[in-house]
Order: sequence, then structure tokens, then C-alpha cells
Amino acid sequence: MDNLKEDLKKQIIEQLNLEDLQVSDIDDDALLFSDQGLGLDSIDALELIVLLEQYHGIQVVNPDEGKEAFLSVSTMADYIRKRKAEQIA
Repeated sequence: MDNLKEDLKKQIIEQLNLEDLQVSDIDDDALLFSDQGLGLDSIDALELIVLLEQYHGIQVVNPDEGKEAFLSVSTMADYIRKRKAEQIA
């Protein structure tokens, strides 16, 4: 089990007030902004940016990076790991 992905799911549910969802309802690779995924919108994207800064100390300054990072929980986890590795280096 990937703890970062599980934590991200909990944080997404809390940050976006998705009270009807459980962590187990969110697939790691489901598209967050697709109707087949969570169906998030542009306001939710702003909340995800806040989430990354609040919980992980990461600022998304490049919009193109944000588009790629917020595709799914897996891509968010990969983005966090990459940015944290860059911070350490």
C-alpha cells in the first residue's frame, strides 16, 4: 500500500468536502477531472493547489506542471515525490 496515495485521497476528500466518498472509492489512476473519475472542476483545481502547499509545502507555479500533476492521485504522488527530491538536492 502506498501511504502517500492514501494520504492524498484523505486530503482530497477533506479539502474538497467530498463527504460522500471514501478513500476506497478513489482509484489511484482515475482521472480527477473526468466524469469517469471524480469530475472535479477548475475551482477544485485551485483547492488542489492549496492542498499541495498546505500539506506538502509545494507551490505549483507552472500551470503546465499543474495540469500534468493533477491528472490522477498517482500523478499527484509522483509530482510530490519529484518536487521533494528537488528540494533536498
